[in-house]
Amino acid sequence: MAFPPKSKSTMENIRVTLMEAIARQRIVQVRYNGERIRLAPHFLFERHGDLFIGALNLGKNWRADDEPRLGQFKLAGLDGAELLDETFDALPSYKATMPRAEDTLVLAI
Repeated sequence: MAFPPKSKSTMENIRVTLMEAIARQRIVQVRYNGERIRLAPHFLFERHGDLFIGALNLGKNWRADDEPRLGQFKLAGLDGAELLDETFDALPSYKATMPRAEDTLVLAI
């Protein structure tokens, strides 16, 4: 999926905000696909030169028998990252393992 190009400073601001959120286990609010969502980012990783976060989408409705799990969000697809005063706990099943063998971990809780 192609995303409209963002300025280097906009991408840097998003990256720094998400890194702080991971380091301090704080919730972030972002715009994704035109909607505002709240994420609990657990790790930042690189894939083929692009940055992604593994984060729990706090607004997602899970079926009763599904355990919440982390989604992958490409930073180029996020906009307006805002660090909130709310903290989060890591998912009980969380392990800082990458989704694909070729992914490179940048930062994790």
